[in-house]
Amino acid sequence: MKANIPGRHRLVLAVARLLFTLRHPALVVRFVMKLGYLPNPAAPESYHERLLWRKIVDRNPLFVTLTDKLAAKAHISSACPELALPRTLWSGRDPADIPVDLLAGEVIVKTNHGCAMNIFVASGDPNRGLIIAKARHWLRKRYGRRDGEWAYWPIVPTVFVEERLALSGARIATDIKVHVCGGVITHAWVEDKVAGRSLLFDREANPLPGRDPDYPREDQAVPVNARLLNYVRQAVSIAPAIAGNLDYIRIDFLVTDLCLYAGEIVVYPGAGYGTTTNPAFAGEIERLWRLDRSHYLRRRHSGLARFYASALRATCAADAGSR
Repeated sequence: MKANIPGRHRLVLAVARLLFTLRHPALVVRFVMKLGYLPNPAAPESYHERLLWRKIVDRNPLFVTLTDKLAAKAHISSACPELALPRTLWSGRDPADIPVDLLAGEVIVKTNHGCAMNIFVASGDPNRGLIIAKARHWLRKRYGRRDGEWAYWPIVPTVFVEERLALSGARIATDIKVHVCGGVITHAWVEDKVAGRSLLFDREANPLPGRDPDYPREDQAVPVNARLLNYVRQAVSIAPAIAGNLDYIRIDFLVTDLCLYAGEIVVYPGAGYGTTTNPAFAGEIERLWRLDRSHYLRRRHSGLARFYASALRATCAADAGSR
């Protein structure tokens, strides 16, 4: 906490820290187990503390829209109509209603209210009964409870069938993930899930050192070529239009041989625990992620929340003044 914060604000933030910790002990314990230090969820400074604060405090209604995979498609289409989107071939509440002929080709069966809920279908495999059973199981789940990712909870669970893109894994990459703070790019992260490789780029599409936990060795770096650089530059140029004025968000793209496609919009990257071996990654996000641009601090508050919001705004102002 900044030393030049007035005493009354320091007291409010100390009390808020205690209350947030007591109210969300499971999240705080999980944070310590994952990241190895005790967080301050009331006056966050680190990248991971800010994601924890977002879970506990910043209930921006737009986060629900962006987290809903179907609603996010509409948001992206409105914000960036020139960007290709994987086609939604069918959607509904009961997977038994999926047209039989859709499952005869190459498609992906997904649900809209969680992560890692994807069934890759090719030529009728897996069989229809397995697809229905698995999708119904997912529809009954309330995703994000363990990690406090509240934006998933209000989503109406829906199953949908999406076209399966021919991604450029082992040739270019499969995914490009762009981090944006207040309209400013911090980094782009490229993954090749087919070849098991990744690479970090700065906002000018220059490669940077550093690995992620999925591909920890430096020999697992994605090879840089002209096509990859062109796609990274495209993603970096498009992402701010999708991100809008959000204080922080991650915009994902899918890479094919023909063009970039929109992927997902991620409110809680890595469920709030993702790490890299390059400290500049988190450091640049911390420098640019201004909590005073968050939905919570842009709102007017009453009661005790008014004192907390005022104290946190003072912390943000002191932080900005020290740079």
